[in-house]
Amino acid sequence: MKLFKSLLVAPASLGLLAPMAATANEVTINDFNAAEEIAVTNSRVDGLEARLNNFEAGSFSETTTASFSVDAVLGAVDGAGTTFGAGSSTNNEATSFDFQFNIGLSTSFTGEDSLDIAIDNGSATASTMGGKMGFDTGTSLVVDGVTYSFPVGGATMIVGDSTDLSAAFTGACTYSSFTDMTPDDCGTGNSIGAGGKGVTAALGYEFDSGFSLAGGVTSGTTEILGDSADAIGLNAAYSTDSYGVAVAYVSDDGGTSTDTQLWGLNGYYTFDLASLSVGFETSDDGTTEKSGYFVGLSFPEVGPGSVNIAAATDALYASSATEYLVYEASYSYPVNDAMTITPGIFIQETAAGSDDLTGVAVKASFSF
Repeated sequence: MKLFKSLLVAPASLGLLAPMAATANEVTINDFNAAEEIAVTNSRVDGLEARLNNFEAGSFSETTTASFSVDAVLGAVDGAGTTFGAGSSTNNEATSFDFQFNIGLSTSFTGEDSLDIAIDNGSATASTMGGKMGFDTGTSLVVDGVTYSFPVGGATMIVGDSTDLSAAFTGACTYSSFTDMTPDDCGTGNSIGAGGKGVTAALGYEFDSGFSLAGGVTSGTTEILGDSADAIGLNAAYSTDSYGVAVAYVSDDGGTSTDTQLWGLNGYYTFDLASLSVGFETSDDGTTEKSGYFVGLSFPEVGPGSVNIAAATDALYASSATEYLVYEASYSYPVNDAMTITPGIFIQETAAGSDDLTGVAVKASFSF
């Protein structure tokens, strides 16, 4: 409507202005300075551009990055220990689909520090396969950890909530696990890969020679270094291009008057065609001594992908107890830079008289 009115008014306006055209034209031409008008216009454009740049810089930091990943697994499980929906425990076979979605946010304030936030979610309920793969559960996005790392002299300090005690530790393991049944960090997941109790502070230093030292402490959020569960740990490692070794000690009181002492040792050696990774871990709670081990082979170049094969105890066992082993084999190949497909198989030994648990699965991993 405004445009229509303007079209009606324009001819009348031109008629009124016509008698003054000669005089006005003379004044305008004499007073007009093209260079001055262009300079004023450019100044206004530059000012507007500066305001837009300030708005963009203030809306999202240039040092902040976000990464996303999705893992999905389609698999079948057969044998003892297979779980199903309510009222369907008479069978021992199941096929299932599980997924997990992870977000990683990272930003820096000085260029040398890093604030990292992990956000996870997954399938509403974990199936047997999802549980064996270690997938996250829960359809709501949950903050899985907030960690801040910064330099202290030549060392790196790490503090955070829901942060692992081993956040600053260095391991010596080149094997990539297919399932969560294969102990983390080449069988040293309780020591070199120790988790957190809640609030964690860790400090690590890497020497130019390939040697590194680290230590950390973790406590519950309600009472730091009090009567609640606390743990402290120390780590030393040495690595080169062809071999490496790492050791860690952890003392975990578990919220009780008795501390559990854990030792972990892992290492790797790289041959021309493969890499051998091994691990050994012990625990002693003052009453019972337990141990477990891991052996894995990685072939990094098999066709377009890589092969991983491993055998390990599925837990730490006392010398008088019967050990149960888990075996796995997988082939991982990248479809492109953002997508990887990994088919694999695993076997978990069970108590005498029960069938071993066998699983076959295909995992698809996306990163973007």
